[in-house]
Amino acid sequence: MAPLEPWEKVLVDSEVYPETVHGQIACVECHLGDDTAEEKAVAHEGLIHNPSNEPEATCGECHPNVVEVNDQNLHITLEGYHVMLDARSRVGAQDELQTMFNNHCNDCHSSCGECHVSQPDLVGGGLVSGHMFNRTPSMTQNCTACHGSRIGNEFLGKHEGLKPDVHFSQGRMTCVDCHDGAQMHGESSQCQDCHTTPPSSEVPPKDHMYGGVQQPRCETCHVNQSLGDDGIRMHEQHSGDLSCEVCHSIEYTSCDGCHVAISETTGNPFYATDGSYLSFAIGKNPLKSYDRPYEYVTLRHVPVDHESFAFYGDNLLENFEALPTWKYTTPHNIQRVTPQAETCIACHTNPDLFLTSDKVAPEEFEANLFVIVGEDELPTLDDLRGDPRDAARDSLLGNSVDNTQDNTESADSALSDSSTDSQSDNN
Repeated sequence: MAPLEPWEKVLVDSEVYPETVHGQIACVECHLGDDTAEEKAVAHEGLIHNPSNEPEATCGECHPNVVEVNDQNLHITLEGYHVMLDARSRVGAQDELQTMFNNHCNDCHSSCGECHVSQPDLVGGGLVSGHMFNRTPSMTQNCTACHGSRIGNEFLGKHEGLKPDVHFSQGRMTCVDCHDGAQMHGESSQCQDCHTTPPSSEVPPKDHMYGGVQQPRCETCHVNQSLGDDGIRMHEQHSGDLSCEVCHSIEYTSCDGCHVAISETTGNPFYATDGSYLSFAIGKNPLKSYDRPYEYVTLRHVPVDHESFAFYGDNLLENFEALPTWKYTTPHNIQRVTPQAETCIACHTNPDLFLTSDKVAPEEFEANLFVIVGEDELPTLDDLRGDPRDAARDSLLGNSVDNTQDNTESADSALSDSSTDSQSDNN
């Protein structure tokens, strides 16, 4: 995202904006100040920089249906942070952690205006297009302005040697094509939208990014693939037990060891991480449910450790092991063909793809016990036997799993479906 010039941040488009619906509202109706004053200092007395920080008093007058669910909007509440902190922390640590949160995390929230009028304050603010109210947020100046280091870089293909997400490169899709307004505003997805069910089965609002109903989900658009009904053997075999990202994602960013403190020199809060790197790890699903039934999912390492908040108190994360540090993730770098899904053998003989115990730091081992894939759980060549349609493979593989690479490649070739042969790469 290119930085805005200072004048771009504040100047209103005086020709176009007054003709819009919002342009019919006097500036002081939302921003206060004194529009009769002749001096700038007087005119700006009591000025409200971002009126949508109090949406009930401003946006709510015309958009009551959106504002009424504001307390369910994760962009506003940052509830996901609190859920994770509460799970890991000890009893009595809430005051210290709230101070930490206010100093280091609270600025990550956004408001109506920071999506529809200006860039988020977190990245320097500034009007996106002369104070025009944009129904659809800008992907680069709003969405990836905040969600850039991981999601934006993955989706747009900014990692050297890695392709952009196929939904962007070929579909020219933007964030809102999957993440619609209802989701962004915090409206809860209900089974009752489609099915008549008792009130007791209502789904509560999300309390973190992957809480509640899975939305968006790949299966909404890719129905035949999710049912294994598209002629592709891998979909038929794995559509229920693997998340789509296991086969269709490539390397994504993980981070280690975030620590926060207050600078002795400036008095400003700061954070530092031990580093970030590209990774790919398949592990057991830590959020397995009716709505996320997958046995295996992609996992991303998050930068928390026992001493992340030690500046604010001792042993604040006493229950560190309550949550994994290798967490459920949905990378935004989807490809039709990936190294692990080129052939069955590419995955079934490659333990490097999986989060095994040797890849987990010893001090984090207990926290990740239920997402680690055991040595006896890794897929093998033997898993490929038994289906009558695998006669060609069994014939080539023989009775032993100790076969040459040439044989395994020939086996995959012998069993290639015409549907997969016709698929093109993402070029």
